[in-house]
Amino acid sequence: MTFPELKKIVAQGEGLQIEFKRKTTYPDKIMREVVAFANTKGGKLIIGVDDDGTIAGLKHVLEDEFVMKEAFIKYCKPAVTYEMAKVLVSPNRFVLVFTIPQSEIKPVFLIYNFKTGLGRSYIRVADKSIQASREMRNILKGMNKGADTYLQYGENEQKLMHYLGNNEKIDLATYVQIAGIDPKQASEILVKMTLARVLKILPNDAGDYFVANSL
Repeated sequence: MTFPELKKIVAQGEGLQIEFKRKTTYPDKIMREVVAFANTKGGKLIIGVDDDGTIAGLKHVLEDEFVMKEAFIKYCKPAVTYEMAKVLVSPNRFVLVFTIPQSEIKPVFLIYNFKTGLGRSYIRVADKSIQASREMRNILKGMNKGADTYLQYGENEQKLMHYLGNNEKIDLATYVQIAGIDPKQASEILVKMTLARVLKILPNDAGDYFVANSL
C-alpha cells in the first residue's frame, strides 16, 4: 500500500469497516475491533492514525508490529487471519494497516480469561464495536452451517408476526411479554426466525431489536 492510497482510505473516516488507533498501548482493547471485523464484514485496522484522521505514524514500528502479531495469537479464538501493510508516512515514521477478512467460523471471541479460555464476542455496528448478545452469537453460529433453517410456524410465531404487523420492531423482553413464554424459548424462536430470514436483527449496545425482513 502506498501513502496516497492510505490517505484515500483515511479520508473516508472511521466506519463499519475502518478503525483508527493511535498506538498499540492497550492491545486487548484494540483486538475488540479485530474480533468485531471478523464477526461482521471484515475491515481495516489502521494503527498510527488519530481519531480525527491525523496521520501521525509510529516511531517504533517494529515494536508495534510485534505487539500486534502477538495479540492476534493471544486474544482471538478461533484464530483470525489478516494481511499487514507497513506504510512510510514521514521520515522514520510508519503506519500499520491490518486487513481482516470476515471469518468463515463464527463467532470469534476475544479471550479475557486465559486459564478457562472464556471470552467475549463483538460485532461491528456503524463505527463502533459492541458486545454481541446471546441471540447474535447464536445467529452467527447458525450461519456457519450454511443450510436452510427448518421453522415451525406455530402460535408463538404468529403472535410475533402479528405484533410486527402493527409495530416497527420488537426486543426480547417485549416478545416474552406478548407471547407469555420464558426468555430462553423466546430467544430460540427469534434466532430461528432470523436464520430463516423471516426476521432481521438490529444489534444495539443497549439491546437488540428484531424487524420483519423485507427481502
